[in-house]
This record gives sequence, C-alpha cells and structure tokens, in this order.
Amino acid sequence: MSTVDIICKNTGIRKEYPIGVTAAQIAADQGVQLKDDILGVLVNNKLRELDYEIYKPKTLEFIDIYHPQGHAMYMRSTLFILFKAVRDLWPECTLKVEHSLPLGMYCEIMGGKVKVDADTMAQLRKRAEEIIAADLPFGRKELPTEEAIEIFKQNHLNDKILLCQTRNEPYTSVYTLDNTSNYFYGYLVPSTRYVKYFHIDPYFGHGLIALKPDSEITIRNKGREFYSSLVKETWQKGSKLFYTFQEQKEWLSIMGVPYVGNLNKEIKEQGAGRLIKVSEALQERKFAWMADQVAKKPDCKIVLISGPSSSGKTTFCKRLSVQLQVLGYKTAEISLDDYFVDREKTPLDENGEYDFECLEAVDREFFNQQMHQILDVSKEAEIKLPTFDFKDGKRKFLGRKIKVTPKTLILVEGIHALNPALIQLDDRYIFRIFVSALTHISIDAQNPVSSTDNRLIRRMVRDAHFRGYSAQDTISRWPSVNKGEGKNIFPYQENADVIFNSALLFELGVLKKHAEPLLREIPETSEHYGEACRLLKFLSYFRNIEEGEIPPTSILREFLGGSSFVY
Repeated sequence: MSTVDIICKNTGIRKEYPIGVTAAQIAADQGVQLKDDILGVLVNNKLRELDYEIYKPKTLEFIDIYHPQGHAMYMRSTLFILFKAVRDLWPECTLKVEHSLPLGMYCEIMGGKVKVDADTMAQLRKRAEEIIAADLPFGRKELPTEEAIEIFKQNHLNDKILLCQTRNEPYTSVYTLDNTSNYFYGYLVPSTRYVKYFHIDPYFGHGLIALKPDSEITIRNKGREFYSSLVKETWQKGSKLFYTFQEQKEWLSIMGVPYVGNLNKEIKEQGAGRLIKVSEALQERKFAWMADQVAKKPDCKIVLISGPSSSGKTTFCKRLSVQLQVLGYKTAEISLDDYFVDREKTPLDENGEYDFECLEAVDREFFNQQMHQILDVSKEAEIKLPTFDFKDGKRKFLGRKIKVTPKTLILVEGIHALNPALIQLDDRYIFRIFVSALTHISIDAQNPVSSTDNRLIRRMVRDAHFRGYSAQDTISRWPSVNKGEGKNIFPYQENADVIFNSALLFELGVLKKHAEPLLREIPETSEHYGEACRLLKFLSYFRNIEEGEIPPTSILREFLGGSSFVY
C-alpha cells in the first residue's frame, strides 16, 4: 500500500499514513489534544476541513476556537444553524447577517411578518438548540456553478445567484445542513455539536445578536443570564456604532447595491463612475454635517479624533479642517505621537519591549498644559508645538507654532484621544469623533464583509507603497495591532459625539489590483500563507475598479497615493 509522509506540528510526530487518509483520522491516531475541540486543520499553512483527504506529503497543524481561523469557522457554523432554524420555523423568512458588533453578529429576520419578541426568541433558541443536539453534519460539495445556481433558486437565495453570475467561477461550493442549503465563503466545523457556546438575544428591537465567544471562551462560565443582561445594558445605553451601521444601510439603499453581486453587476453594465461620485459626495456631506455639529458647541476649542489602524484618520482630519474653515474657523492639527515621553521614560511591556501604545507613553501633564493654554484666548497666546523625533527618542521644538484666537480650533488625533484619562478639561470645550472603516456592503445575505479585513487590505497597500513593507510584514504585525486596538481604542468608541465611517463602497474593487500581487508573493512555506489565501479568495468576489475617477481629496488616496493633501 502506498503511503504519505505526514508531519504534525501539534505533536511533533512524523509518520507514514496510507494515501487518502483524512486529517481527522490523523488527529485521532496521534491523540491530538488542544484547549478545546479540534475544528479544522492547517495543511501546509492553508486552512482545510477535517475530512480533507491527503495524497502527498504534508505538514499539519490542528486548530481550535482559540485560533482566529478556528473562531471564524465556529461563527460561520453558528450562523448557518440560525439560518436553518429560521427557515424551519418560518419558511417564508430568511436570516440576514448584517454586521459584526463587539458582542457578536447582528442579524435580522427578513421576508415575513415575524416580530423579534420574547416568544420569537424562545422559539428560535429552542429550534437552534435542537439542531445542535442532533449533531447534524455540515456537508460541502464543489458543484458546477450552473448546478449551484439551480440549488440556490430552489432555496430562494437570490443574492447567491447574482454573486455566482458575476464571479465567473466554473465551480461553486454548496453547503448543506440536513435539508437546508446555503453558501459560505469560508469553511465550517464538522457538525452542529461543535457549536456548544451558543447564545442569542434580541437587540435594539429590530433584530437579534448571536453572541461570539471571546478569546477566553468566557461564555461557558458566565452563561445565558449574564450575557442577556450585558446585551440589555448595551441596548439601553444606546450604541452609536449600531446606529452608524444602520445609517450605512440606508446609504446602500440609496446606492442600490446591498451585496457584492449587485456591485459587480453595476460595474459591468455601467462602470464605477456613479458609485465613486455618489460615495464621495455622501462622505463630503457627512464632513459638512460634522463641522456644523462642532460649531453648535460655542465653547468648543478642541476636537479629539481617534480610531483604529488604517481608518484614514489623517485625511479625515484634513477634510474636516477644510469644512471648519468654511465656517470661519482657523484650524491646527496635532498628533498625540508628538507628546510621547522621552524614550528612557517609556514604559515596558510584558516582554521588556517599549510599549508605545499604552497611555503612560504620552506626557499627559505637558499635553494638558498646552491644551489649557489654548483655552486661554484672552492672551492670544502663541504656542510652540512639539515634534517627537523617533530616531533620537526625544521631544524637540522645530519652529511649529499656533496663535490662538477666539476662532481657533485644535484637531488632536491619536489612539488615546477618546480615553477620558487623557485630558483634564470640561466637556464643553471638547468635541469627540471616532473614525473607522465600517464596511457596510456584504458578499451576500449571510456573509458580511469584515471591517478588520478591509482595514488590513488598506494597510497592506499603504505599507507597500510608502513604507517598503511586504504583505507578509503587514500580516505578521496585524495581531499585535489588533491587540492594541482592543485595549486602547475600541473600549472608548462610545465616548464619541459622532462616529464617522470612512469606508467607501467601491474601495475593495480598487484596492484589489494592488493587494493581490502582494499576497501572491507570500510563499507556501510561510506561516501567513493561509491568511494570504483567505484574503485572495475574499478579494476574488470583487470586480476590478479603475481609480482614475477617485478625487485627490478622497480618504482612499491616503493608501493609494495621489492625494492633494500633504502628509
């Protein structure tokens, strides 16, 4: 019998197996033990399902829910269970997965007259839990796209039909769960019993939220009652992030492109000109509105701006500054990075490295001293602004000055800008803005586009254009970036007076042609190869869009180049 040589990273064992052995059989034979259930496997660094058959020598690494790709498999599987539960209970309805929120995935029940009330949620929970207990396998078949379209027609999945018709791929994956079919752009777990940390709750009166286990899987310890109270508390406080997403939903309605299939169809038939013009005009209108909101605070002197990496904060500051100048203000832009303490005073992280992202890395005393000077307009003070020399690790004064008048507004940008511990001023002097690329278009009704992926692709393109970094460099740094955002930025986003969405409807079609060659440079031997494959598949859904009509003031120019702003 012919055999293949298999190396398992989890156990360190190298062993011969019969050709055609599955990953699941190898895991069982070697007794692979992880923190939680094995959900999938990285085969030569590329994600596969556990029934993957092996015919050549491979290196395997089994993953659980603690791995980012395992967590994604888990959440996709959860949403398929919910989709089936909705279809089983109300055949005329469908589950629409809208977007991610800090607590989980926000969904709505569409197509019927079902109200999301206590009775509805009880029925939905009960049916979903029955599906989980039944241990139903998730099936997947690669079918000729014409056959897949026929299945989607039978299941009334029109969004999938249009996506298939505009992708021009010869084969399409169709997932099945008992008698229910659907499409997901990533792999699922082996069966429903693996979805054991399941919880849903009504959210904002319109829909429901499918709770996602956090990095420590605390849902298993805290239970339904805890999470229901957490959801209710978030709802009662009001979520600016949620309402920003709802606003984007209205924008999509204006544009007539709720899904990638609709986007691709318009580009093919009419070009991208209308989409670019209307998207940019909608953002410009939002900039003007924000400037008006700042002007409505008569004592406001300082605008604090924060947001995660690659949100376009730098261009945002410049465009808001223009709109404020239209209203008669004199503006100055300040980066919190210029208020770093000198290098030898920078705190160290748990690895003994300089922690530039912690609040203590900022000289808050000096920053607040200068902010108080800005408030004292009676003196019409001329304030010398610092510049931090990253090479020398020292604060320097290189001639930057601002002269403060009653019509001066200071725009302060930095990761800690919304942290209440940063600034010691009365709120009447401050306006706070959170900026993020909250991607609002979805691949289809059950596959939303990740805002994190959008920002990663922006950063990858910018890093290559302006910093000389490879895609592999950017991807390797991304987990650390996300960790810092989760600690220093996202916890304070609801402190904002306004949340601005910097995502543009057309941008992934533009970024695609820049990002794909960078991703293809990552070799199969790299630990980031699987992530490169995932992003390449994600980008494959979008038709290319030429960038000629993108204006030089666009936020996207910060990543592509060609901006008329000086950075």
